[in-house]
Order: sequence, then C-alpha cells, then structure tokens
Amino acid sequence: MEDSLKLRLKTKVMECLDMSKAMEDYQVSKVIDNCILEESNNTYIPLKEKMSLRKELFNTFRRFDVLTDLLEDEDITEIMVNGPDKIFVERAGKTYKTDKFFESSERLDTVIQQIVAECNRRINDTEPIVDARLRDGSRVNIIVPPVALDGATVTIRKFSKQKIDMERLVELGSIDKEVVKILDALVKSRYNIFISGGTGSGKTTFLNALSDLIPQEERIITIEDSAELQLQNKTNLVRLESRNANVEGKNNISIRNLIKNSLRMRPDRIIVGEVRDEAAIDMLAAMNTGHDGSLSTGHANSSVDMLSRLQTMVLMGMDIPLLAVKQQIASAVDIIIHLSRFIDGSRKVINISEVVGMKENEICVNTLFEYVETGKEQGRIKGNLRKVNDLVNVGKLQGGGMLEVYMEAMNGI
Repeated sequence: MEDSLKLRLKTKVMECLDMSKAMEDYQVSKVIDNCILEESNNTYIPLKEKMSLRKELFNTFRRFDVLTDLLEDEDITEIMVNGPDKIFVERAGKTYKTDKFFESSERLDTVIQQIVAECNRRINDTEPIVDARLRDGSRVNIIVPPVALDGATVTIRKFSKQKIDMERLVELGSIDKEVVKILDALVKSRYNIFISGGTGSGKTTFLNALSDLIPQEERIITIEDSAELQLQNKTNLVRLESRNANVEGKNNISIRNLIKNSLRMRPDRIIVGEVRDEAAIDMLAAMNTGHDGSLSTGHANSSVDMLSRLQTMVLMGMDIPLLAVKQQIASAVDIIIHLSRFIDGSRKVINISEVVGMKENEICVNTLFEYVETGKEQGRIKGNLRKVNDLVNVGKLQGGGMLEVYMEAMNGI
C-alpha cells in the first residue's frame, strides 16, 4: 500500500467531511467508501487493499488512528508510544517494536487530546501528565513536552476481555490450586489483605480475582484513582473514582476523601485499588475500626518491604511517632500476598505472609508460603508454592466452618 495513495485519500476524505455538524459513524464510512470508489476509477486497487484502506481511514477519523488495531489485538497486553514513529507492544511478556507510526507529531497530539477528552481530563504544557481510562477499561498514562523531551509518550495497559478468576490464574500457573482454597478461607473469614508487587506484576488482576471470593450478599465499595476493577456478579457494589482538580485548582476529590466517605456508606468490604500516598492513613484506620476484610494493593519489592512502604506513606501525611505507625499497621494488616513478574513474562504469587503483631518494637511477619522454582519447560519457568509455616492468628477462621476448610487445604499441600 503506497503512502501517496493513503495521503491522497486522507486529503480527499477530509475535504468531503462536513465539519460544520456532528456526523454519525455510518455517514463517515459512506464518505470514505465514496472516496475509495472514486480513487479506484483512476487507479486499480485490489479488494483486500480497499478493505484495509477503509478500516485505516475510519480509524483515523473516528478512532485512535494506528492505535486502534493494537487495542483490538487481544494478544497485546501493553502499548508503548515513544513519539510518533516508535510504537512498541508487549505480547506474552515480551516487548516488540511495531511497524506502525503516526504520520506526524501533530497527529499524535490530536489522538492524545481525543483520549483525554473522552475521559473528561485535560493535558497541556501546564499539566503535561495525565492518567486516564479508555471505555474498555484500559489504563492510559500520557506525558507530553516539555516534560517528555523526545515527544509525547503514551502507555496503555490493556486488560483481558476474558474474565480472569482464580481458576484461570491456576491454569496460567500464577498460583497453586490448593493455595486458592486457603485464600478463599482467609477472604471469607474477613482477613485484611494487602497485595504487593512491582510494576506489571499483576496486582490489579489478582485483586480482581481475589475479590470474586467475597460472598455475594456483602456490600462492597471500590475506591480507585482510575476505575479498573471489574468485579462481576456482585449486586451490592458501589464504585468510586477520584477526581483531579479543575482549572482553578479546586474540586479535587482524593482517594483519602473517598475512603473517609466510604465509612459512612455502610460497607461490608472496602477495596482500594492502590495505596500510594498518605491515603494509607485512612486505609489503615478503616481496617482498624471494624471494617475487616478490606483489600488493597501497593508497589513493593517484597512483603516486608510493603510494610516499610506503608510506614513511609503514613508518615507522609501525619507527624506521629514511628512506633505508633508500626502498631497501627501490625493491628490493621493480616495477610500480605506478594507477586512477581518473571523473566519469561509470567506473573506468579511468590510469597504469602501473615502479620502476627509486634516484638521488640518491630512488626513480626510469619511466612506461610514461599515460591520455589523447580526448573524450565519450553522456556517457561516452573515451580510451586511451598508451605513454610502454619497460620498463627486463626481467630477469624473459627466461624462458618472456615477453620475446617483451611486445615483441609493445608493438609493437601
């Protein structure tokens, strides 16, 4: 397909579109079809090439240009745009450079403005960074000049349209089937659980799957910067999303605001998509004031490091003695599940630990399971979670037969 042909068609379609009024998709498609037909009267264009041109032109005028095909490709999990002519994708944990490109920096800027407008956000020289969410739930981060020195950068984290529950994670080798039974008992027994891990380790996906284990009759409130959780079959569900300040710097609704307000909404469970700042104060307060069974995620290198990060985040927003902070964390958090992304692109649970309290002014952690690598098979890392210790704080497990479920699962490992 010659670039000159595409350029001629784009120019012709632009001239034929009535910009004075809003046009429906079918009207734009009709204009494109007429332009291709007119062009084919002068130049032979194979049918396959016509169909490709039709789709590309429609994506240019009504979608996100070259990004549309990548967004529709279910094998792609991440899209990375480093300027108009460098577009990378992630497939099966591996990163590849594509042959796609924007025709100019101006065209990329137009697509960026289209993305942020759909999310009711804004981006410009004054506010060069934005987090947004596409209609399909994909997470978008955009950063533009002057902060991005080599041109506008767009990073899109896609989420599978296929529901990923615990059964699917077992199939993918992210967790062992026997351990799922234990997590089921812990969730139903209302243990407060934190999921930690690095960027791209699958924290949000795992939180979504873990939330599926919450009993149907419970009232759940989710709180996120950008709504990504996709809890299914939960009838009493309230979804809250933070809001940035307006042009005057007012009307900001933070995660902290939403956590405080959620306590007045009669929640059975509070799920915070990610704690990354002083909102940790309110999350811990909720866990310590009768809202057991809360779930959240955070960036950390290990389960122990997650506890250190929580301390730092609390101190960011409150000037209190470190010992008091540690006591709050030890009292609030029951279980930490740590995930990691391996070199083969797989994401696995590598550690499950229990916070058992304080000893000598330090938070004590009891490791329940540790991932042990057993080898490789067809380039994929193999291993399993090995039991290290028994649960110490079993009080919450006593009700509803959960202790029996837990013990049965532990005996099976």
